[in-house]
Amino acid sequence: MIMNNKNIGDEGEKLVLEYIKSNNYKILSHNYRNRIGEIDIIAIDKEVLVFIEVKTRNNNMYGRPSEAVDKRKQMKIINTSLLYIQMNKLNNVQVRYDVAEVYPLDNNKIIYIKNAFIAW
Repeated sequence: MIMNNKNIGDEGEKLVLEYIKSNNYKILSHNYRNRIGEIDIIAIDKEVLVFIEVKTRNNNMYGRPSEAVDKRKQMKIINTSLLYIQMNKLNNVQVRYDVAEVYPLDNNKIIYIKNAFIAW
């Protein structure tokens, strides 16, 4: 099968789902969408609601994958997460935004960045 960017991204998300499950995260949603945007993975880490953006790259030719999560992308994730929180009536919840970098050509290496950015 020819791997396009969507296939590569989907495979990266599967690897990160396995990784966070092995670290005792509880998966709430995968590829969550609402009218504002999309979040790759929503999970619970202990008592913290975690919104995870997954970036998969075969190389660093255009910089590290996490660098693609610029301020504009961060704001879209934050606004999407706020609507998720509101729609699910999650009051007084602690929130964290993480980014997972996946390198399929480097033995599926995952660099997991907790608190990659903050909402306020």
